[in-house]
Amino acid sequence: MSPLLTGLTGAIPALVTPFRPGDAALDEAALARLAERVVNRGASAVVACGSTGEAPALSPHEHARVIKVVAEAVGHRVPVIAGVGAPCTETAAALAQAASLVGAAALLVSAPPYVKPTQEGLHAHVRAVSAAGGLPLMLYDVPSRAAAAFTDETIERLYTAGLIQALKDATGDLGRPLRLRGRCGQGLAQFSGDDATALAHLAMGGAGCVSVTANVTPTLCVALQNAWQARDIDRATDIARCLAPLDAALFHETNPIPVKAALGLLRLCEPTPRLPLTNAAGATRATLARVLSILMPYEDIGTGTPRRLRRKAA
Repeated sequence: MSPLLTGLTGAIPALVTPFRPGDAALDEAALARLAERVVNRGASAVVACGSTGEAPALSPHEHARVIKVVAEAVGHRVPVIAGVGAPCTETAAALAQAASLVGAAALLVSAPPYVKPTQEGLHAHVRAVSAAGGLPLMLYDVPSRAAAAFTDETIERLYTAGLIQALKDATGDLGRPLRLRGRCGQGLAQFSGDDATALAHLAMGGAGCVSVTANVTPTLCVALQNAWQARDIDRATDIARCLAPLDAALFHETNPIPVKAALGLLRLCEPTPRLPLTNAAGATRATLARVLSILMPYEDIGTGTPRRLRRKAA
C-alpha cells in the first residue's frame, strides 16, 4: 500500500458540505470554491465527508458526489481523504469502494457509531474497510461521537498489520502521541482532531491537525503549523493564542453548526445544516462576528503581526 499518509504533516481542513437554500440539495459550486480556497491557502490535504461534512446526513449518491467535486476542485495538488463512517461494516465498505472510484486518495475510518463494538470488532471493521477501498487509511478515534474508542493496543495492532498509516485523535489525550510513538515508532502519522490543543499535540509528537477552524482561517492555521515546523515556537504560540477565541466559538454548539455560521457570515456558503442540526443561535453568531472581524484582515492578506493580533483577540 502507498505510503501516502506516512509523511503527511500540517493543516488538513475537514470540509463542511454546503447545501442550497430552499431544497437543501448539495451546493456543488460552493463546495468546489471552499476546497479551492483552503488548498490555495496552503492546506496539505482535505477531508471530505467527515463529521464536519455532515456525512451521516448524506445519501450514498451524495457522499460520492461530494468526494468527486472536491477531488476535481483540488486536482492532484493535495490528497483528498474521504470519510467512510457508518454503523454497519458493509455500508462503510461500500462507501470506501465508491470513494476509491471517484478520486479519493485515502480514507478516514472511524468506529461504527451507536453499536459499541468490541476491540476485536473494531479491528475486523477496519480490516474490511481497508480491503474494500484499497486506499491508505487514517484511523479516526472520536469516542464522543462513536460511543466506542480504539485502545492503544488496537491501534498498534492495526498499524503493525499495515492496515492504517495515520491517526486522527479526537480524544484530547495529550499523552497519547508519546505512548503511540513508543508502540509504533515514528511511522504512524498522528494528527490532532481538536483545534484547541493542536499546538500542544504538536509538542507531544504530532504531525498536524485535521481542523474545523481551517475551514474559516486556513492561512492562519497553516502558518501555525509552518511556524512549528520551522521551530519558531514564539510565533506558533502567538498564532495559537490568536486563534483560540475562534477555536472556542466554533464549538459553542454542536459541530458543524458554528463553522457553517462562520462561513455564512463570510458569504462563502449557506449557513444552514441538515436536520436534526439547526442554524446557530444568535449569541453564537454574534460571538463569531466579533472574532472574525479581528482575524479576517490577517487571514485574507496572508500575513499578520501575531503580537498585535494577540492583544486584539484578548
